[in-house]
Amino acid sequence: MSNEQSYRAPRRRGPGGPMGGGMMPGEKAKDFKGSFRKILSYIGKYKIGIVAVMILAICSTVFSVLGPKVMGKATTALADGLMNKVAGTGGIDFTLIGKILLFTLGLYIISAVFSFFQGFIMTGITQKICYRMRKEISEKINRMPMKYFESRTYGEVLSRITNDVDTLGQSLNQSVTQIITSVATIIGVLVMMLSISPLMTLIALVILPISALMVSAIAKFSQKYFRTQQEYLGHINGQVEETYSGHLVIQAFNKEKETIKRFNDTNHVLYESAWKSQFLSGMMQPVMVFVGNLGYAGVAISGGMLAINGTIGIGDIQAFIQYVKSFTQPIQQIAQVINQVQSMTAASERVFEFLGEEEEDQTTENAVELKDVRGEVEFSHVHFGYNPDQIIINDFSAKVEPGQKIAIVGPTGAGKTTMVKLLMRFYDVNSGSIRLDGNDIRNYNRRELRDAFGMVLQDTWLFKGTIMENIRYGRLDATDEEVIAAAKAAHAHHFIQTLPGGYNMELNEDASNVSQGQKQLLTIARAILADNRVLILDEATSSVDTRTEHRIQKAMDNLMKGRTSFIIAHRLSTIRDADLILVMKDGDIIEQGNHEELLQKNGFYAQLYNSQFEEAS
Repeated sequence: MSNEQSYRAPRRRGPGGPMGGGMMPGEKAKDFKGSFRKILSYIGKYKIGIVAVMILAICSTVFSVLGPKVMGKATTALADGLMNKVAGTGGIDFTLIGKILLFTLGLYIISAVFSFFQGFIMTGITQKICYRMRKEISEKINRMPMKYFESRTYGEVLSRITNDVDTLGQSLNQSVTQIITSVATIIGVLVMMLSISPLMTLIALVILPISALMVSAIAKFSQKYFRTQQEYLGHINGQVEETYSGHLVIQAFNKEKETIKRFNDTNHVLYESAWKSQFLSGMMQPVMVFVGNLGYAGVAISGGMLAINGTIGIGDIQAFIQYVKSFTQPIQQIAQVINQVQSMTAASERVFEFLGEEEEDQTTENAVELKDVRGEVEFSHVHFGYNPDQIIINDFSAKVEPGQKIAIVGPTGAGKTTMVKLLMRFYDVNSGSIRLDGNDIRNYNRRELRDAFGMVLQDTWLFKGTIMENIRYGRLDATDEEVIAAAKAAHAHHFIQTLPGGYNMELNEDASNVSQGQKQLLTIARAILADNRVLILDEATSSVDTRTEHRIQKAMDNLMKGRTSFIIAHRLSTIRDADLILVMKDGDIIEQGNHEELLQKNGFYAQLYNSQFEEAS
């Protein structure tokens, strides 16, 4: 089946652009508990790894927390040595100090090794979860109905795979290890502080509620600016993408000033919200430092008094000040992690919403096996509307014999392309039936049904790869010789040979390094190679010149021999030899017959044909 068989919605860009759909700090999930439980179910597959991360994180923290107290003994030994030297009762024991320093170095090295392996394992787990999510999203896309993609922008779908999964992975990687490490650090540091001086510990703990209240107030106030920043970041990305893709039209209509003004208006709102959110969030660190300094002052005064009384040593004061710093830091990190968890859960919620969307039924219960397709098609009293309240196809009936060439003509919006979507079960009819080889198409599995169809669209689709690979997409097991034969049949062989690299020339991302007409020839070659029993040509030659169109028409005539063909055309000159022409208007077949019969009726078809003839004249 030609890859063109999958209709694509008109490309719409906007705030949901691929760069603008991620989550920002402070954004909350609608159903936090439900989404968080789903994340835990994903993590549950890696229980052993998570336990290993917890053990390694705790071990790393324990060895790190022991460092300051051991280092304090070196300071005490140095201070005692100096006092003895001044008193003339001894000197500095550098051997002891050296041993203490080496022991401290060993503690930090062991802590770093544990931390390395903890990070290695956790990164592997999060990337496996992201890989699984991207895989599930990719598989989900292939099971979703056409109406989903026709009602949403590309950016809304792409942001699930890019921004949201990345946000989830980064936040999960940082938050899990950070929570474990921070909790272990708080407990360990608190124990070490109490072991040095309960009084100094009490003084240090007084600063925590003050710090928490101030940080909480700043975070709450800055949250609305983060939301606005994220919203307008999406707007501005959508505008940039839209302007970039349509810059030729903008220049052609001299709309540069209007475009720049619209961009500047959006950019101004983004600037206002961004600097406020960043400024307020940036205030957290100075506030923490200020409150922390108050704590240091209280610890230094009380520690000095205790040292004078001989209750603790000078090294203990130094270690305690380090512990105070180590105590406030993990509390700040936990506050940041809570923010990350909110962002992570909101991102995961968008992913889970997508994965939970309604799917297209790929298989049918007691499905009829579709083999040896003859190509007999019958539309029987078909009624259809994209919205049940707005029927656009009214009582459509037609019978097509195997091998017939059927043309569907009519003004824009008459329902021509809709009939093709119904035929391939991108949508199901509201009432009536469509039969293929005598069986209702709803009795076939969708994939088997679509395997019977080859399609060439007006809107060409080529992927980044060689010309040979793009044509072979019609039938992946085709040989090079078969690909070249298909290209010759589509009259594409000559121009391919003139390109640098010929069949091995690499098409870029949007195939802009070949002309629109050449793109069309390549998609026709792909359809020829696919060799399906039923062909659908939706304005397949609209992008080529008249001379090439006649050559392609001859190739198409050879291709369509013995095959049922549906041709949607606006150029009526290309379908004069059709076996049956269906003339549609406002969702109804108002005339049908061959070219000569319809001209003799002197009805709507004759008016269309004569108007085109007059224009050509």
